Amino acid sequence: MSDQNNSFEEFYGSKFEDLQVGQSGVYARTVTEADILAFAGVTGDFNPVHVNEELAAASMFGGRIAHGMLSAGFISTVFGTKFPGPGCIYLSQTLKFKAPVKIGDTVVARCTIKELTPEKRKAKFDTVCTVRGKVVVEGEADIMVPAR
Repeated sequence: MSDQNNSFEEFYGSKFEDLQVGQSGVYARTVTEADILAFAGVTGDFNPVHVNEELAAASMFGGRIAHGMLSAGFISTVFGTKFPGPGCIYLSQTLKFKAPVKIGDTVVARCTIKELTPEKRKAKFDTVCTVRGKVVVEGEADIMVPAR
């Protein structure tokens, strides 16, 4: 039975005691049409600016754009799979959408620790998504991280 517990623990990410201000995690993904359609299908958000090229072409964006929350979801990917990784609990997130993301853009999500609260095992992160170095989404997140 102890082997099962050890195996289970291997799936967990960083422990609170290992965190330091300034550490960060990164995830990058090139957005595809399939990503946008899948996101629309899962969420029910079929706004024409995301799914209809003809109508989107007449918009202020001049063509289809990805859902802002799709890019924001990549922040969640950092937390849940990269850093701090599995076992952390997402408590809150603020978001500002700064620029559109188009099909074929590579979104880079970076989450950087800005503050640690040991008594609550809480880490505050600056969160930012960029495309070719330009900020498309930014905000802050609070994450609870397991202790040893």
